[in-house]
Amino acid sequence: MFRHIAVATLALSAAIAAALPAQAREVVGMRDGRFDPGTIVIRTGERKLYYVVSPGEAIRYTIAVGKAGKQWRGVKYVEELQVDPAWAPPAEVKRDNPRLPDVIPGGSPRNPMGARVIGLGPGGQYAIHGTNMPNTVGKAASYGCFRMHNQDVIDLYARVQMGTPVVVLP
Repeated sequence: MFRHIAVATLALSAAIAAALPAQAREVVGMRDGRFDPGTIVIRTGERKLYYVVSPGEAIRYTIAVGKAGKQWRGVKYVEELQVDPAWAPPAEVKRDNPRLPDVIPGGSPRNPMGARVIGLGPGGQYAIHGTNMPNTVGKAASYGCFRMHNQDVIDLYARVQMGTPVVVLP
């Protein structure tokens, strides 16, 4: 009887897991204690973004990073927060893809910014954002922005505020 209950419980757990949307985030220990809670740390080589929640603990998200030659490092700060942002391709992107329209409205399935944008500054050239191409998450695929699964960028967006530090490491 216990075997039948265990099998039924296992089957139910698998069915529930299959019905839930995939998430690329998890709570992890963070050995590097130099970052204050509320800081975003991006490790480009790992293709991971860490949101520090307490000393020694972070939420880790899988992200897409810049293609070869488009990666950068340094410190930026959150200077923009938008829900369903419209997207105007930067000149470099437009040059490489001249068929792109000048603006793609927010909420459009063609909009590469996805569900949320967390703009980084100073400069406003880069952002952490969702994506309409979830198969690129975990890869080097962008022009320098950091792409996340839409459900993950929605989660991160709810945690950050204007001025949140973003530390980008190799």
